[in-house]
Amino acid sequence: MSTSPFLASDAPKAAETDAQAETVANTTGVTAGSLQKTLEQKLGAQHVDIEDMSGGCGQMFQAMIVSSQFEKKNTLARHRLVNSSLKDEIAAIHAWTPKCFTPEEWEKRKAN
Repeated sequence: MSTSPFLASDAPKAAETDAQAETVANTTGVTAGSLQKTLEQKLGAQHVDIEDMSGGCGQMFQAMIVSSQFEKKNTLARHRLVNSSLKDEIAAIHAWTPKCFTPEEWEKRKAN
């Protein structure tokens, strides 16, 4: 017999329908559009591409972010800058994966 205070039935469940996914997204207030707007405003990002990896429920996002504020920063420093800009939003979602590029790095990447 388990002595865990958490029962399997207490575990959060994934949205089973589009309507449920939309309800979760509306509850957190975090959308791909809101993340993009915040990054453009706070980081002066020239390009932001946000993908909702959660099937529309707004709990898992992947991002490509291009900003001159990433110049002379390593990957960890770039992620910290992005995460500090999205502190409230990140607290409301399940997973966040940023990929950060300087404008020069982005141009080279697009050329390949």
